[in-house]
Amino acid sequence: MDKLKILLPKGRIYENVISLFSGAGIKITLPERAYRPTVNQDDLEAKVMKPQNIGKLLELGSHDVGFTGRDWIEETDADVEEIMDLGFDPVRIVAAVPNALDDSQLKAKRVIVATEYEHIARKWLEKSNFNFLIVRTYGATEVFPPDDADMIIDNTATGRTLVENGLRIVETIMKSSTRMFASKEAMQNPAKRQKILELKMLFEAVIDARDRVMLEMNCTKDKFDSLVKGLPAMRSPTVAPLYGDNGYALKIAVRKSEVPNLLPKLKELGATDILEYELRKVLA
Repeated sequence: MDKLKILLPKGRIYENVISLFSGAGIKITLPERAYRPTVNQDDLEAKVMKPQNIGKLLELGSHDVGFTGRDWIEETDADVEEIMDLGFDPVRIVAAVPNALDDSQLKAKRVIVATEYEHIARKWLEKSNFNFLIVRTYGATEVFPPDDADMIIDNTATGRTLVENGLRIVETIMKSSTRMFASKEAMQNPAKRQKILELKMLFEAVIDARDRVMLEMNCTKDKFDSLVKGLPAMRSPTVAPLYGDNGYALKIAVRKSEVPNLLPKLKELGATDILEYELRKVLA
């Protein structure tokens, strides 16, 4: 099979994607100021590109798999196949205006809109029946109003930067996060499709494991039934007899968020020698 050609996103989301590969056992090393990382798998080849370019490069078929935000796929109108939502870097694409500008004023004038998302902005503004002029920005969009724009259409994670710049959100246009995409050409190639779906399976296992821990504990025979009934497990707990037939050892995988309330409950139910440790992958 030809190598699977992967596009990695340059910038702030790069580390999250590389960490995911690392969790799957795939080491990617990028020398300083380079754009072609080394990969410890002979069937994978990687290149680093700006997230804005990844969708169209996949559509053209020069690469097979890429990682970028859903917003940039929409913005570039790239014809690609979404494989999975990684859930990283969640943002909203919003329309925001200065606090002093009310909604009636917006519809009564030609609105100057500052944005990096020209395509997304134009579709929403036309759908919302605005009279508008778009000014393309190249970062720091929130500083345009009120002098140089009446509205911005931009991404925000918490909305804090908008508030700090005296802006209020008038509408959330879409939600986005880092996702795994594939070219349609690659998905029609049986060997490449299989490799892409294998990567998806590994990534799902890594992401699922990040949300869980393994708990091990011992209990006496007389406490066993009540303890097992109180365990929240993915399936059933793993149980083994202790040496000397003095009781049982149990293992369960639980969500990290359950641990603070679960540990005192386990002690109360008779669990002893409780161990907690991280998981690397979970294949349910």
